[in-house]
Amino acid sequence: MIKLVDWSLSDANTKDSALLRNKAVEDMQLAKDVAGIIQEVALRGDAALFACAEKFDKVKLESLVVTDDEYSVLDTFDEKYKLAIQAAYKNIYDYHSKSVPAEFGYAQNEIWLGKQYRPIDKVGLYIPGGTATLVSTLMMLAIPANIAGCKTKVLVTPPMQNGNIAPAILFAAKYCGIDTVYKVGGAQAIAALAYGTETIPKVHKIFGPGNKYVTEAKLQVSNSKIAQVAIDMPAGPSEVLVIGDATANPEFIASDLLAQAEHDVDAQVILVTVSRELASKVLVHLQLQLEYLSRKNVIKQSLSKSSIIITDTLEECFNISNLYAPEHLILHIKNADDYLDKIHNAGSVFVGEWTPEALGDYASGTNHVLPTYGYANMYSGLDVGSFMKAISFQKATPNGLLAIGNTVERLAELEGLDAHKNAVSIRLQGL
Repeated sequence: MIKLVDWSLSDANTKDSALLRNKAVEDMQLAKDVAGIIQEVALRGDAALFACAEKFDKVKLESLVVTDDEYSVLDTFDEKYKLAIQAAYKNIYDYHSKSVPAEFGYAQNEIWLGKQYRPIDKVGLYIPGGTATLVSTLMMLAIPANIAGCKTKVLVTPPMQNGNIAPAILFAAKYCGIDTVYKVGGAQAIAALAYGTETIPKVHKIFGPGNKYVTEAKLQVSNSKIAQVAIDMPAGPSEVLVIGDATANPEFIASDLLAQAEHDVDAQVILVTVSRELASKVLVHLQLQLEYLSRKNVIKQSLSKSSIIITDTLEECFNISNLYAPEHLILHIKNADDYLDKIHNAGSVFVGEWTPEALGDYASGTNHVLPTYGYANMYSGLDVGSFMKAISFQKATPNGLLAIGNTVERLAELEGLDAHKNAVSIRLQGL
């Protein structure tokens, strides 16, 4: 069900295999199929979106926009779910309001220098559909966009088989101040956000996770000179790496691995531990807990691509984690706080046995849109700054120009850029 690897006894190929991610993102046929969808949407607009809904979502839509009448389902939406969404909203808002990038300004040699931040005017928010109603993802995107001050937030999400949008999505969208929801998903939704259609506005940056078609579409449109659109980050299937020592609770660890494995058949979970006994107990609890979970078929396929790695030292555990650069890292070790400085590559870290990754997925406050597929080596998870752009400012007085003018002249001369030098020299002569 899941590979067991003794790290110290393994050769390089076995080690590579234990950390190998799914290769779907390199599928050339996938890239070709997605390119065709993007081209259709770019050329035919709304007509292509209606056709894609019928072909891929198996639904014939009358409108791409959720109508006022469709919001009537909120009258019977369960109050306990409304309260849960509201509670999560508060925690997510509080955390992200503290992550607003700090502006600064200072004077040096009579030159004032500073940096200020501005919201990205138009952003696209992609909320996956499929087998789960990801209301949490909606909040993870909409809340920081609101705090950043983005003027236009275009929310797209696939319709259900009845052609409607799940009540939870509609309620969360309303609660987050988004009044227009578009019924479009998959690669075609990304294309619509990138190029715009008769109904869906073009945006400047696209946010949100999705399946391999969505991921491939985001990569393709971000490389298009015509679309001129940015994306939050490249991504692959969801993943978690757990580090456990001999004191860890195997039942808790098994629950963490299973929670991540149920996301998708291509999700990957890894346990790295110094305890062979813990590894054995985790295997037992995986089987026990799997029996009463509803998505066991998905989980079994995910576990078949996953590993339990046994090492000689905790130091080696952290080395493996940093090499893998997991989306989620959970520390099931004694005095876990003491090891935080050993973490160099991870999307989000969950410290100690009482901090399941599910807290961050839903309601603790941190963002769950995180770099996967090893991109935690160079990308961060979403925050308010992701929805903003930085602008640097400077203002020189005459004395400020005198202070560094000669330096600039010499450097421009060194680079052979006479016009650059002249722009300074002509001012210095005026002084």
